[in-house]
Amino acid sequence: MSQFDYDLFTIGAGSGGVRASRIAAGFGAKVAVAEEYRVGGTCVIRGCVPKKLFVYASEFSKNFKAAKGFGWDVGETKFNWSELIANKDAEIDRLEGIYDRNLGNSDVEVIRDRAIIKDKHTIHLVNENRDITAKYILIATGASPFKPQIDGIEHAITSNEAFDLKELPSDIVVVGGGYIAVEFAGIFNGLGVNTHLLYRGKKILRGFDQDLQDGLAGELALAGMDVQVMTDITKIEKQADGLLLHLNTGKTLKTGAVMYATGRVPHVKDLGLEALGIEQGRIGEIKVSPQSQTNVDNIYAVGDVTDRANLTPVAIREGNAVAETLFNNNPMAVDHSLIPTAVFSQPELGTIGLTEAEAREKFENIDVYVSSFRPMKNILAGSDSKMMMKLIVDQMTDKMLGVHIMGPDAGEMIQLVGITMRMGATKADFDATMAVHPTAAEELVTMKVPTR
Repeated sequence: MSQFDYDLFTIGAGSGGVRASRIAAGFGAKVAVAEEYRVGGTCVIRGCVPKKLFVYASEFSKNFKAAKGFGWDVGETKFNWSELIANKDAEIDRLEGIYDRNLGNSDVEVIRDRAIIKDKHTIHLVNENRDITAKYILIATGASPFKPQIDGIEHAITSNEAFDLKELPSDIVVVGGGYIAVEFAGIFNGLGVNTHLLYRGKKILRGFDQDLQDGLAGELALAGMDVQVMTDITKIEKQADGLLLHLNTGKTLKTGAVMYATGRVPHVKDLGLEALGIEQGRIGEIKVSPQSQTNVDNIYAVGDVTDRANLTPVAIREGNAVAETLFNNNPMAVDHSLIPTAVFSQPELGTIGLTEAEAREKFENIDVYVSSFRPMKNILAGSDSKMMMKLIVDQMTDKMLGVHIMGPDAGEMIQLVGITMRMGATKADFDATMAVHPTAAEELVTMKVPTR
């Protein structure tokens, strides 16, 4: 009989924690997972899943407008925000139920409580006011939206609250320039909200390829959005008829709501890390080895709380690797290179590998292929929105270094491109692949002459 109550105790029932717990239990470990909010984590409850549903909802306005060019008269259209919220909530409830059942079917005990680590083998359950012990502890608590400390910040919302607004504002200011900011700006704009996007940097999507940055900025403006860079809010003033934003430019901006999407910080507050001496980074992220092990040998951490690659599929892989390492005698480390990813902006982005700037720093000579065009659907739709595809190739080896796509279904395309790049595809491999016509994706295999 084990000297501990559990072989593995997981704190946080998000994607990474759930995967680790289920796989470990499948290997015969006695496992429990503590969750103080809802099973499913950020992605399922107030992240990727509801966001994608909102993106779908917001795209109908463009589709209704486009329909006329294809001979359809859709008549008067009307949007009901409350109905979308109710349907979203029902779907989230359904998914949470599936997560819950899957944990139960895997013989993982779910404890609905806040857990604090007391020492390397002891966890305190706050609401139940009792201690339990575990051989291994896994921290999978994710991250939380960041809001700056400025006057009036209590009047601002984050993505957490945006999913449950009682009513849709007539106008909104979204602050930030990353994934979440551009995605929500597109959502609100598509739902008919007068939308402003403020970003303190020179270009939105810091760290992305420059052609994606410039391309999306142009498309957002084309969609009627007000995009202001080098701009930040210094004070939020509540007034009887809305919010008055004081900007660093000296100007003011009146709005019905302001949403901050200025990054996320690891959710580590009052977790007990300091008492154990668990090493943390600048923003509180838990430092781990390639095997997700902290400096306390029996405590591991996966997902956004480690601030490595903050994506749901990455957390799932990391959780799986921890279970394999600890309970299947199969030491594993997740390869964080060449991760395909999508931004569900409007238009959508898909990207993998090096940006052009990164490639020029690392390789002596590169070829860059860029194609920008109006997708076939947009011609009859009367839309000037363009699609962009970009390939970055090492001249010496002909190997694909980066692929960047802007346009409809970019996320679907980059998933498949990711497979080819993991296999070491060359430009010649792309060229030798027969085009599928008529598709937008055929552009990936028909660009023959370098742009630069």
